[in-house]
Amino acid sequence: MPPIRIDIKTSLGSYAVWLGAGLAGRLDALEQEAGLGSQRFLVSSPGIWRLHGDALSRAHPNAEVVLVPDGERAKQLQTVSKVYDALVHAAADRASVVIAVGGGVIGDMVGFAAATYLRGVALVHVPTTLLAQVDSAIGGKVGVNHPLGKNLIGAFYPPRFVCIDPSVLSTLPRRELRAGLYEVVKYGMIANPDLFARIDRDTHAIFACDPDALLAIIAESCRIKAEVVSADERESGLRRVLNFGHTAGHAIEAATSYRRFRHGEAVAYGMLAAAHLAVARGVMPDADRQALATLIAKLGPLPSVTDLRVADLLEAIRRDKKVIEGKLHFVLTTRIGETRIVDDVTEPELAAALAAIGCRGAA
Repeated sequence: MPPIRIDIKTSLGSYAVWLGAGLAGRLDALEQEAGLGSQRFLVSSPGIWRLHGDALSRAHPNAEVVLVPDGERAKQLQTVSKVYDALVHAAADRASVVIAVGGGVIGDMVGFAAATYLRGVALVHVPTTLLAQVDSAIGGKVGVNHPLGKNLIGAFYPPRFVCIDPSVLSTLPRRELRAGLYEVVKYGMIANPDLFARIDRDTHAIFACDPDALLAIIAESCRIKAEVVSADERESGLRRVLNFGHTAGHAIEAATSYRRFRHGEAVAYGMLAAAHLAVARGVMPDADRQALATLIAKLGPLPSVTDLRVADLLEAIRRDKKVIEGKLHFVLTTRIGETRIVDDVTEPELAAALAAIGCRGAA
């Protein structure tokens, strides 16, 4: 089966998202087709490289390998500096190519390094987690965390292309696969009821890493994101719908120092909180909230939030990058597949929604 190509438009031109089983083995050919330079750097983490390094080295015999720490706690400027060090020591120039191989954290950090080294060198994404394949590798957002908030330091920097190979997901632990699925659920909630239903129908095949089942949900998620980011590259309007579940989700991650939750798990809680708020406002049927809760529960257990204080989460939300001129832009679903962005959500409403998903009150 030939690879699927999805194009994304940006202010700097368009780039391709390529999808297909075994595509990572053709990475060098894809780079040649894209006219990229010959000095290439494969930047990954030790854990990811143990799983996929041999295959990528065979496809890239002349590339230099750079390994950096992974995980949300490593997503900081100090780690990006390790990438700079490697590029400087190798005398990388503006014709060099930086290839991010890994999950969302690696993609964000390595992308930020590529965006800022020599004011920008060519970037290629090879996402190795479901979360990265359907979300973070697409759309040009790169950056790092600050101790007081997630993704507060970053840029919009499109890659030259994205190479998505579903076959690499067979090495993912079930928890990581599940974390990515929550982001796919998000796409169904904001844009496509059929995708939402497909996840429910094909859950067993997805967890078994059936190639057809995975390719179907990845491709549809990528199409949705491509359409949104092509219309709103810098998140000035429509693109905000992609933040459904992320307001409370980012707060949960920050309040637990990025240790307890996978990003997708925190977003799952964030979606549940947003759904409670939408029902409380009378803008979404409770049956759709229940359908969301049922599907999230079906996908597997989430870490507990019962020890998290609502007051601490509200403090984290006040620092959210979606707060503009003192107003929090909040995404609500009005039914499965439809959204509304509001800027008048009050702290009491947020507190009630957080309590509804199990967080502790301020006392």
